[in-house]
Amino acid sequence: MGARTWPRPFTSAPNRRELIAVLLYLPVHLLGLRWILTGLMTRGALSAGAGNLAYYGVGFFYMLAAAFGFLRRDFDALCDRPLRALGEVLVHYALMLALNLLVGTLLLLLRPDGLNPNNEALLQAAAQDGGAVTATVVFLAPVVEELLFRAGVFGLLRRRSRLAAYAVSALGFSFYHVAPYAFSQPACWLYLVQYLPASFLLARCYERTNTIWCSIFFHMLVNGVTMAALQAVQEML
Repeated sequence: MGARTWPRPFTSAPNRRELIAVLLYLPVHLLGLRWILTGLMTRGALSAGAGNLAYYGVGFFYMLAAAFGFLRRDFDALCDRPLRALGEVLVHYALMLALNLLVGTLLLLLRPDGLNPNNEALLQAAAQDGGAVTATVVFLAPVVEELLFRAGVFGLLRRRSRLAAYAVSALGFSFYHVAPYAFSQPACWLYLVQYLPASFLLARCYERTNTIWCSIFFHMLVNGVTMAALQAVQEML
């Protein structure tokens, strides 16, 4: 028997029923649920931390129900080569750090006094309810966002065009993070480029490892380190 190649041919994708269920939730997550919870937070009925926890909590349990079979199948793929999968996650994280350094330098030159409004909102929410924000950002958001943008958008388009899968999933993921602020503050569209390296590398990690769990764990690592760094900076100020 010949040696198995790595990375293996990309076969990870939800089946038709799972894919439809995941993509049907995309407009609910981007528009409907966000609008409802933003209204509640604006009126003071929910804190920012509780609102975000509810936002991603609903998505998390929906995704478990909609894509449990897919998650179970891809967990088997993760268990086939766990050390190589871990290596891919770490390599992609190192690549992201290098690319983020370049992008961060560019943004510093263009907006020396600017602060990513998404990060600023996270800091403000964490100051009020650190536990809820950390649980949301590190554990719930990666599962929801990876199933939506990588398994859903990337997985759907990857069957037809690899280039389109990377481009649409990366731009969609980046737009998702800046849109809540950029429509009212047009200068914030510039921060879209800050999310492109992670967007591209999350998709690449998913593709190379052939399991959504690697992009989920990679996303958790990114968010966890980012939260720790933001909180450390806040403590020094």
